[in-house]
Amino acid sequence: MIFEGLADKLQDTFDKLRGKGKLSEKDVKSALREVKLALLEADVNFKVVKNFISDIEERAVGKEVMDSLTPAQQVIKIVNEELTDLMGGTQSKLSIASDPPTVIMLVGLQGAGKTTTVGKLAKHLHKNGRRPLLVAGDVYRPAAIKQLQVLGERLDQPVFSMGDKQDPVDIAKAGVSHAESNGRDVVIIDTAGRLHIDEELMGELKDIKAAVNPQEILLVVDAMTGQDAVNVAESFDDALGVDGITLTKLDGDARGGAALSIRKVTGRPIKFVGTGEKLDDLEPFHPDRMASRILGMGDMLSLIEKAEENIDAEKAKELEEKLRKEEFTLDDFLDQMSQIRNMGPLDQIMDMIPGMGKIKQLDNLDMGEEHLDQIEAIISSMTTEEKRDPSIINGSRRRRIANGSGTEVQDVNRLLKQFKQAQKMMKQLNDMQQGMGGGGGGLGGLGNKFPFM
Repeated sequence: MIFEGLADKLQDTFDKLRGKGKLSEKDVKSALREVKLALLEADVNFKVVKNFISDIEERAVGKEVMDSLTPAQQVIKIVNEELTDLMGGTQSKLSIASDPPTVIMLVGLQGAGKTTTVGKLAKHLHKNGRRPLLVAGDVYRPAAIKQLQVLGERLDQPVFSMGDKQDPVDIAKAGVSHAESNGRDVVIIDTAGRLHIDEELMGELKDIKAAVNPQEILLVVDAMTGQDAVNVAESFDDALGVDGITLTKLDGDARGGAALSIRKVTGRPIKFVGTGEKLDDLEPFHPDRMASRILGMGDMLSLIEKAEENIDAEKAKELEEKLRKEEFTLDDFLDQMSQIRNMGPLDQIMDMIPGMGKIKQLDNLDMGEEHLDQIEAIISSMTTEEKRDPSIINGSRRRRIANGSGTEVQDVNRLLKQFKQAQKMMKQLNDMQQGMGGGGGGLGGLGNKFPFM
């Protein structure tokens, strides 16, 4: 989970506040000490933490909290607002040229994930109606050009290359000309990196910048390097001037120090975050939504957007009919699970639902891909009759299903129990939606965007 350690500590701290009713100044200061420690443990820049806590304390021990009927909620509201402000306040979008093509130049050190990010960004832009051209400008790293060409094939998007013997500046200029001639409205240039920042690297990047005058210079940094990522961002911005930052591997960074420090230290906005290895795993960065997720309030807007992109609307309607008639089967359960898996790692999806992070911990739910593969194997080992009516699955059938799926009988039992609970929950959600007016409303506006609502 993104920010897992920090999120758990902050949520535990605020749970204590909620239990106190009326708060004293001492209560607030004690809670903020815990927040401060949690942020420092998350590898957030010390000066950033100091100013952040000072800003919260100035507001939290004032009249707006102490005279409030729900002081704990007021403190949490203040922390949420300050956390949002710390990460940039509002979403920072890409600058698009009024006269195409828009030129985007990706820069960064080796190993940060630049080339993969070029592919992810191309897919994101194509989904939003753009026609990208990928330009292979890294002539130094072995196989960098081939990697980009493979990504282009997977995305069915063109890649411009002149081989590894040409000057990167010439490649960038020729790539932009090729885009103009072929009706491509966005050019994404992959540039070379180094293991460290040096004059040669910066000189080359400055020459490319001068030659193609990009609308966006996006710095790609590895979130897992913590404060090193912040230092790299400062150095690149000082030498080259960057317009925004893409944080990769945020899903592997349970601490989150880079995401919370980088805007305040560099003044440059985070525009995208990489949340996984798939080409779909690039998200526009919304400071308010991320703050909400860190504080355990969920992120329903991102969840709705993911559902709209990945859930088949016709299948959702069919499932709604089945729920009404109480005909929801294990085949439907499997189909639904497959659609939700398309939205991304299940633990990340769960964290977008308010309060689900805590429920997940309490129930010790297994959200891993291996567990989901196991569920698929078990259901696939059942007969059509068993999938339609699990109540007929007796002891001998359970043993047969376990043997056929390479699992244990207790795994089959656990799945059948989960299915029964899912049936009950989905029926309740469906009834609740109907009671709130039905027709795609209710349940936080999700309506029919999820197959189980």
